[in-house]
Amino acid sequence: MKKLLFGNIDNPITTDFVLTLVRIFTGLSLMLAHGTRKIPVSDGFIEHVGEIGFPVPFFFAWAAALSEYVGALLMAIGLFTRPASFFVVITMFSAAFVNHANDPFGAAEKAYLFLAISAVFMVIGAGRYSVDTLIRRKLNL
Repeated sequence: MKKLLFGNIDNPITTDFVLTLVRIFTGLSLMLAHGTRKIPVSDGFIEHVGEIGFPVPFFFAWAAALSEYVGALLMAIGLFTRPASFFVVITMFSAAFVNHANDPFGAAEKAYLFLAISAVFMVIGAGRYSVDTLIRRKLNL
């Protein structure tokens, strides 16, 4: 009963496997549902970025689009996970607290979730099952 209620958190293989699934699902969801809609960056998106107060809207629109597409893809495959997650965190922070600042919680909910999950991977890295780990092992780091 104890195992059913509280699980076995001492099993690193299970933990790494679940973190890998969360990382892949989060990265692909962000890329496919949001990133693909922003690339190529439209004039309307650039205009919207300027309207919400960002200077140099062309740059920040492209930064957001690349973060949601390339950053999310890198996060999903576990390559340069910490820096990729950092850019996703910045983008989702902006989406949640700038773009959706006056919206009800439900309108910003996805941005909060992507922000929270990306922050986890920014801190802990990609985990055992990732390209980052393969590179680290090859380079003996």
